[in-house]
Amino acid sequence: MQTTKAIDHSGAGRDASGTSLFDRFRTHAELIAAGVSGILILAGWLLAREGQDAPSITAYLLAFVIGGFAKAKEGIEETIENKELNVEMLMIFAAVGSAVIGYWTEGAILIFIFAVSGALETYTMDKSSREISALMDLQPEEALRIDDSGREERVHVSALSAGDRILVKPGERVPSDGRITEGSTNLDEAAITGESIPVTKGRNDEVFAGTVNLRGSIIVEMTKENDETLFQKIIQLVQTAQSEKSPSQQFIERFEGTYVKVVLSVVLLMMFVPHFVLGWTWNETFYRAMILLVVASPCALVASIMPATLSAISNGARRGILFKGGVHLENLGSLRAVAFDKTGTLTQGKPEVTDILTRDDWERDDFLYYAASLENYSSHPLAQSIVKHFHEQTDRTFMKPENMEDISGWGVQALMNGRFLKIGKADFVGTEDARAFQNGAAARLAEEGKTLVYARDDSGIAGVIALKDVVRAETASAVEKLKAQGVYTFMLTGDSTQTAKAIAGESHVDEFIAECLPETKVEEVHSLKDRFGSVAMVGDGINDAPALAASTVGIAMGGGTDVALETADVVLMKNDLPRIAEAIKLSKRMNTIIKQNVFFSIAVILALICSNFFQVLDLPFGVIGHEGSTILVILNSLRLLR
Repeated sequence: MQTTKAIDHSGAGRDASGTSLFDRFRTHAELIAAGVSGILILAGWLLAREGQDAPSITAYLLAFVIGGFAKAKEGIEETIENKELNVEMLMIFAAVGSAVIGYWTEGAILIFIFAVSGALETYTMDKSSREISALMDLQPEEALRIDDSGREERVHVSALSAGDRILVKPGERVPSDGRITEGSTNLDEAAITGESIPVTKGRNDEVFAGTVNLRGSIIVEMTKENDETLFQKIIQLVQTAQSEKSPSQQFIERFEGTYVKVVLSVVLLMMFVPHFVLGWTWNETFYRAMILLVVASPCALVASIMPATLSAISNGARRGILFKGGVHLENLGSLRAVAFDKTGTLTQGKPEVTDILTRDDWERDDFLYYAASLENYSSHPLAQSIVKHFHEQTDRTFMKPENMEDISGWGVQALMNGRFLKIGKADFVGTEDARAFQNGAAARLAEEGKTLVYARDDSGIAGVIALKDVVRAETASAVEKLKAQGVYTFMLTGDSTQTAKAIAGESHVDEFIAECLPETKVEEVHSLKDRFGSVAMVGDGINDAPALAASTVGIAMGGGTDVALETADVVLMKNDLPRIAEAIKLSKRMNTIIKQNVFFSIAVILALICSNFFQVLDLPFGVIGHEGSTILVILNSLRLLR
């Protein structure tokens, strides 16, 4: 009944909620037109009761024109454009036919209820758009840029580029993605993550456009162009989702054209056959044909899917789940298995220091001080994790190493305060000594899936630092929620079998494959599809992109790489794994509501057709039954907004 139009997200001509002013005007205009049409119908009915036929017909004609103009215009334009009749044309024919045989009131009521259902459907579409496009208003239009001389200049965000420095004062929204170079503060990131608790941010921490600076002034260096921010990605993803149609919607739209032709053919036969075969009067025959034209129209069936899909997409977006189209939302409900990448998906993606073992003549704090001072001059991720851990423990300043050497792939060595220190892999410091350290204590840490960094001084192995890519706090519960829904869970990782086994145990996944290359992940996804049919892949890295593309539904973590975000079908903006189970539940709920709508609309059409054939249905009740069912399926779809 309602054709989904492309939604403008440019931000021009918008009200405070971010909605296109044209869309708002159109919704109000349709509701006003329906209301005026209803008033004119009441006036026409009252005039008819008083025997004033001419004024009564005039009132009805005005009700026809005012209430039916929008839908008639839409129906005629689409018929010309697509060269195919649609349900709007059926309603026009039915209303005109009713008037021709003298049923002005019934024809006008048909137009009125049709206008109300059309306005309600437009409202549904616009409400879905409004709840999402309101994000546009959260990104500031201006920013306070600081030039090389330190001068502050207020500019439009479109004039900003990567590398610019921006001053964000307390109470202001961050205008673009970047990292803090000066200052610290608390940020309200609810617009991006949905979390109500402010997040403490300091030097080198990442910030996102649209988040609110609550406390101190900060200077942010832009890391992305303005049109590449996380905020813009959200809007682009939603715009894509609203324009794509699910398989069910595509089927209904293909079915609509054929169905309309069949209905018109049957109505044409109904105008003549009953008179000659069943002995009906010409008036009764034509009257029943007009009722058939009304009740057989598939308005409710056509409105069964799109409002439900858009409502579900809107619901998901509010909770940080972005669907790139109705097809992906629909497919989620049939998932039988989910494959997870490990690093950055099941785990935090950044190694953290978990254990520090030292020789008896070393104090733990002194050992960490020496190790961090040396590692501070290395760019290796493990070295940076050790330095970060040191900063979290103390505010001591680093000592400066002498004669430092960074031996790529092995470790670093230098003279530290008169002590020669080597830090790196077991092979770098002496494999046998490393294994024998504290009676194999390091080996036991390795069995727990931890990565070991050894330190050696002139007297032998001085200590061991164990690091681990820590499993996300919510991972186990997220996996358990999926299992409760009957979904098989699988982990794919490039790590060693020992590490993979430890992470799989902590994550509660059903099965895992270790030492996976990107092509191996694709092969495993295809294997899972052979076993289970419908499979989702969850990842965040460039190496996950092929597997994301190969899966039935690709799900990317919002903090992942651009390649993963572009390849995936669903994006978890909060990096929140439990949202996957929520997305599946939302999909199943949407599919259930769509089935309810389709079954109900078909049942109503069949019941009304049978009642008409047995001559027990009058036109007013046919109009109410048909258009009422359309309104009910739209209202049923609106439940998904909750």
